[in-house]
Parts: sequence; C-alpha cells; structure tokens
Amino acid sequence: MGGATSLPQVSLTTDHVVLITGGNTGIGYETAKWIAMMGARVIIACRSEERAKKAIEKMQEEFEGEKSKSTPGVCSRETLAVEFMKLDLTSLKSVESFVESFKAKESKLHILLCNAGIAMHEQEYTEDGFEIMFQVNYLGHFLLVTKLLPIMLDSGEDCRVILVSSGAHQAASFDLGKAQGKHHTKESFKRLLYYGNSKLYQIMQMYSLNRRLNTTNVTVNSLHPGIVETEITRSFTDLMLWKVFLGASKLLQVTKTPFEGAKTSINAAVNPEFKDTRDAYYMDMRVKQANRLARDQEKQEALWQYSIDCLKEFLKPEDLNFLNKG
Repeated sequence: MGGATSLPQVSLTTDHVVLITGGNTGIGYETAKWIAMMGARVIIACRSEERAKKAIEKMQEEFEGEKSKSTPGVCSRETLAVEFMKLDLTSLKSVESFVESFKAKESKLHILLCNAGIAMHEQEYTEDGFEIMFQVNYLGHFLLVTKLLPIMLDSGEDCRVILVSSGAHQAASFDLGKAQGKHHTKESFKRLLYYGNSKLYQIMQMYSLNRRLNTTNVTVNSLHPGIVETEITRSFTDLMLWKVFLGASKLLQVTKTPFEGAKTSINAAVNPEFKDTRDAYYMDMRVKQANRLARDQEKQEALWQYSIDCLKEFLKPEDLNFLNKG
C-alpha cells in the first residue's frame, strides 16, 4: 500500500497488547490494522459487534494483500491478532463494565489509543447527564484511562497512552461553569466550540496525567490527525458551512485519507524514537506545541478536579488516592 514505507519499521509480537477505542472505522480502523500487521495483538473497543467483526474480516483480507506484495514491516503471521470488545462511551456504566471485562481477561496493556470521537454534534445529553461530545471525546476516556492505568503501570517499560485530539482545540474556550452547555438552547448551542472544548480537555488531561506519571513507565501524548475524510462527519452533515469547508479542503487537497490520518497515531504509538517522550502534541508525525490555553497548568488542575467530581460515582477511593498524587 502506498505510503507504508513512511511508517516506523517496528516488529511487535502478540505479547504486545494494544487497545484502540473506535477501532472499527476511519482513523481507528487503519491504526488498528497497521499495528496488528506489525505483529501486535490489538483489541478494538466499539459499540457494534457486527460492525467490528466486518472490520476485522476486512483487515484480514487487506493483510493478505499486503503480504502478497511483501510490504515492508508487515509480519508473516497467518492471521492478524485482532479482537473486539464492547464499549459505548455514551454510557459510563458501559465504560465500567468494559474495564471489568478487560481486567478479567488481560494482565497487560502496553498501548492505549483513545481514538473514538464525535464531531460537532448537535446539543444532546447522555444517560449520565453530560453533553455528548464532552463525554464521548473526553470524560469517558478519562474514566477508561484512569481505570486501566494500574495494569499499564505493571506492564513493563515503554507503555503509552495516546489521546487523539484535534486542531479544533485552537477554537476552544475554558469556562467549566458552562462546560455542559445547558445554558444554551438547541438553536444557540455552538457545536464547533463544544467540540473544540472536548479536544482541548484531552490535551489538558495529557499534561495533568504526566505530572502524576513522570517517574513511571507510562507516557501520555496527544495529536491532531489532520482534516480526514471519515464517518465522523456524519454528525454535522446538516451544517452547510462545514459541508462547504470540507468540499474546499478536498479541492485544495488538504484533506487526508483515513490511512494518512492514522500515520500520526501509529507513529506516536509504536515509534521507538518516542520512548520516554511526554507532553508531545503530534501533527503530521512530528512534535508540535498545543496552544497556550491547553498549557495553562492552573486550568489543567481545575479541569482535573472537575472531571473527578463528574466521575465520583465511578471512582473508588484507591483510584482517587492514585489520581491525587502530586
């Protein structure tokens, strides 16, 4: 496949456990497929078992194609080690159930890629009462990371958490009193702003986590995959301005394919050069800098406490003892 040689040439084994949320479509699909083709065992966590199984079948077919072409970096295994586990980030109970299932079957986790997300969704609230982009993009992943960190801390050297954020964080604001957008009507709800906020929070979480993990084997980094043509656009097809923007981006050849968008995720997750790298915001496979608002430590800690308060029903005392270190 064109462009495969630009990926890091890494040989992994099935002892290397990788978890990717939203790994059945778009950027997540390509990320899961290529890391699995490097030899790792990959778990894709998403809502639909049917869609996940179809995605895995497609991965296997494409794997055969890559092997027949002797694509560099592709392992020689007979079949890919990819499996499905159910996770619905719109439900914190689902996140909790997922973690219990994961811990019951897995003793190691080396890479956690928080990839699932929704963009510019209209105003809607989850069963937990949170604005849907806030929960799917940020809070659900916050809970997932927190609950899986003990396993990662016990999984040997060079374990990585990768938060798939967005350049939309540049258009964000920070006001936790309005974080859920309930002061808006459906008509006045600013979809780009709240999407950008959810992506800003991911980057802020990166800094907060690294302060608490800075002497451990676990690193946390974030990234902007670029303007990628994926199913994420389905939530804002009614917004004419964005349809025009995406159309213009295609004409100007600024948009990326899901594979091109996934390259930054793959690189951040497995490139040996990035061992011990923390607080990086990757873009086009290179380390860049997030905006000043994202780097504000006082606001990062305010968000940290707000998030813990949001999750008080799901975080046990031992979770809080760990989280409040530092």
